[in-house]
Order: sequence, then C-alpha cells, then structure tokens
Amino acid sequence: MSYEWLALLAACLWAGTSLISVTPSRHLGAFAYSRWRMGLVSFMLISASLYNNQWQYISLQQASWFALSGFVGVFVGDTALFACMNRFGPRRASLLFACHAAFSALFGVWLFNEQLLGWSLLGAACLFGGVLLAVSFGRRAEQHSWESITGPVYVGLALGLAAALCQSIGTVMLKPLMSQPEYSQIDPVAGSAIRMLSAFIAHWLFWLSGHKLARAQRPLNRRLFVMIASNGFLAMAVGMTLMLFALRYGDVSVVALLSSTSPVLVLPLLWLVTKQAPTRSAWFSAGLVVIGSGLLIFS
Repeated sequence: MSYEWLALLAACLWAGTSLISVTPSRHLGAFAYSRWRMGLVSFMLISASLYNNQWQYISLQQASWFALSGFVGVFVGDTALFACMNRFGPRRASLLFACHAAFSALFGVWLFNEQLLGWSLLGAACLFGGVLLAVSFGRRAEQHSWESITGPVYVGLALGLAAALCQSIGTVMLKPLMSQPEYSQIDPVAGSAIRMLSAFIAHWLFWLSGHKLARAQRPLNRRLFVMIASNGFLAMAVGMTLMLFALRYGDVSVVALLSSTSPVLVLPLLWLVTKQAPTRSAWFSAGLVVIGSGLLIFS
C-alpha cells in the first residue's frame, strides 16, 4: 500500500474517532479526557513494542526527538483540539484543525525543499479548498447540541489554530527520523509509543500540580472508559502509526494534505448522528476533495 493510502486511512480513522471524542471530552474536560486517553494508548503501544522487541533500534537522541514531538503535537496539540471541540463542536473544530495541512505544506517546502507543482499543486488546492468548503457550508447540523458555540469565539479560534500549528510542528519534527536511510530500522510503533508516553507524563505531572484545569469535571464511568479506550486505539495507536509509516515514504506536504480530509469524512457521520443531511455545497466540496486526493495520489 502506497503512503498516500496510509494517510487517507489515517484520516478515515480520525473522522470516526472525532465523533466518539465529543461525549467523553465534554463530560471529563479536555485535560482529563486527554490524560486518560494518552495513558491507555501508551499502555497499548508499549505492550506492542515490547512484544516486537524493537526498542534497541532507537537511540537516546532519537527517543528525545520522538518525546519532544509528542509533547508539542499530542500533549499541547490534542488538548487544545479537544478544548476547541468542547467550545465549537466537531465540525468547526475540524475546520480549524485542517489548517495543519497548510502549515505542514509550508514547512515541507521551507525545510525539506519539497515541491508542489503541476497536477500535484492543483490537487492540493482542490483538496484543501474542499475541506474548507465542506465544514464551512455544512450548517444544517448547527441545530444539534454538538454544534452549539460555548464561550467567546476568539478563544475557540485560538485553540483550534494552536492545535493545528502544534500538530504540524510535531509532524515535521518526525520527518527526518522516519525518512533518512540510516534510520530505516526505527519501528513506527515504538516511535508512537515514545510520543504517547511523553504526552502522558506531561499530563500526569500537570495533574500532580493540582491545577484545577487538570481535574475531571465529572467522574469517569464504565461506558466512557470503553469509549476512550476504543477512541485511543483507533485514532492514536493505529492512526498515528499509519501516519508515521506515511511520513517514512512520502513528503510532509502531501501526507498532511491527505490526512486533512477527515473533516469531509465527518459529514456523512454527522448526518447519521444528527439526522440532518449536509447541504449541496458540502457535497460539492466533498467532490473537490476526491478529485484533489486522486490528483495527489496518481500524479
């Protein structure tokens, strides 16, 4: 399977798990939800890495980069995303988070001399424009409680853009580790385990500080625990590992653009939940995303 399909598969997983996140995130709060999620995912990935015995291929310096990427992209980025989702709902939060594709494309051109020319450039423009249109014009779902706006709008905007920027920085930091021939033995599962463990340790230390933001707003129950565990497994244990495999073989800009299609994939899922069909503009934008993805994959 080519790296483009790996990035698209990761986007599919993130689309589905974003809806699973809404209830537990609003119940526990962004920090408490992220802490439980990271703890469970860390346990899953560390167990898998120990079973595969892949730790010996990662040096201390490489582990430090994975850990720093986890702190920026997961601890800061994911927590900001869930805080934005609690304020704006999954559709608007997905719109803002999709901006990480633009940030990553700029970083890829600037830092790694990547190029988006010809059909690839047209595909990137169609894809990113389709993502923006899909979320911006899918407004019939606003009547649902998930799409209500809570608190000042500028706070939600700042959280969403901060999540996108942190996700982009965390991804760009991993590109040299996953693409250089001398690092070809690095196992993406072990790399993901270090990233998740770094984020969990940061959450745990913040919780030990006693800050009120780190406390759960309501107690955790069995149903929410199952939702968090399934979300973490699909989104982080599987989705982020697929993302690392894609970065090993592909450009940062293309991988980021393809993975940003998750907001479009959320539309039919929201239709099932809210019982309200997306607008024609939303479906038109979905067509743009399909065309853009095809141009990127086959050009």
